[in-house]
Amino acid sequence: MMSGFGNHFASEAVPGALPVGRNSPQKVPFGLYAEQLSGSAFTAPRADNLRSWLYRLRPSADHGPFEACAGAPLLRSAPFDEVAPSPNRLRWDPLDIPAAATDFVDGLVSYGGNGDVGAGRGIAIHGYAATASMERRAFFSADGELLIVPQQGALRLRTEFGIVAVGPLEIALVPRGVRFRVELPDGAARGYVCENYGAPFRLPDLGPIGANGLANPRDFETPTAWFEDVEAPFELVQKFQGRLWRTMLDRSPLDVVAWHGNLVPRRYDLRRFNTINTVSFDHPDPSIFTVLTSPSDTPGTANCDFVIFPPRWMVAEETFRPPWFHRNVMSEYMGLIEGSYDAKQGGFLPGGASLHNQMNGHGPDLASYRAAVAAELAPHRIEGTMAFMFESRHVIRPTRWAMETPLMQADYDHVWEGFPKAVLPG
Repeated sequence: MMSGFGNHFASEAVPGALPVGRNSPQKVPFGLYAEQLSGSAFTAPRADNLRSWLYRLRPSADHGPFEACAGAPLLRSAPFDEVAPSPNRLRWDPLDIPAAATDFVDGLVSYGGNGDVGAGRGIAIHGYAATASMERRAFFSADGELLIVPQQGALRLRTEFGIVAVGPLEIALVPRGVRFRVELPDGAARGYVCENYGAPFRLPDLGPIGANGLANPRDFETPTAWFEDVEAPFELVQKFQGRLWRTMLDRSPLDVVAWHGNLVPRRYDLRRFNTINTVSFDHPDPSIFTVLTSPSDTPGTANCDFVIFPPRWMVAEETFRPPWFHRNVMSEYMGLIEGSYDAKQGGFLPGGASLHNQMNGHGPDLASYRAAVAAELAPHRIEGTMAFMFESRHVIRPTRWAMETPLMQADYDHVWEGFPKAVLPG
């Protein structure tokens, strides 16, 4: 794996396969085919222009027509209009691991999302629960890039660019259009996916923080070139405008022998995040924990932020330390990878999820509040936890499945019952 974010990379699985000096020479080494994968408009500013050159055994254009296909029966896309959006605080238990053999694609389940896939804005939020590796089957999303957050079990993503091995406490970022298949080294896996229709995820600006802190660019790893030269039937599935389509190939589509560019899958270890916190009083807004951001056309207001709550020191004096009671113009979907969350003492389980839509109050439960106001305010280390949030400027509209599944906790509102009324003097 190579490291860096936003840099230009190059890799070859066979020495001499990567052309030097020309992207599309008249004769590519070994008779390979040059192909550009563009993740932005050709005329996007240089700082925002995303593209990679691939040198492969056959052109990716060599396939028959796609046809609509069944599969992933609980996968949905924007606009999310199956049911009316809900202002209620929602929380779900973890997805069940399927009893039948289910691969990554068919194991996708949509909680909800926002925006419009056709207009290129908004997100979809999925969970996955899988028990089988993808065999002679590959997948790509033409609708958006995929931010994959494993919670249980490792994934091995065999992509056009190389192999990305990712497990709990790591994330994988697969660009829009990149073909891959998922193997399950541990036999079963569960986690979360943010499908981003909008501007590609990037590192947030650091502003007054300065040059260092949060996620470091060098910690984002890109794969070494690898290819699969297999002459056998393969199913290629794509997600296009919210539906799944398939075509059959007589070979593996993962046949890129060399590549160079800045549009490439990445892996990031969440344990490398450099958490910033207060050393005096109060504590910063949760935006200080932003790993990646997808900006919108409104500066500072994200199409989607990916935020984590990792192990860290809490040292603020005379400060209520868990997340405060809060109403937000942004909408917040939370997941839990391991441990417990410091604002909830029960019910929010690893593999579970919660949704707090814009301007609806939320915050610590009664038990967490009482423990926090009674605690001795010595430096305190929060250990053994990793929660995260997909936060969006748009209301997150749940799917019918999300509103009707028995995994939804009907008693979630009860965690805020029993707070005594404040007593004023006189």
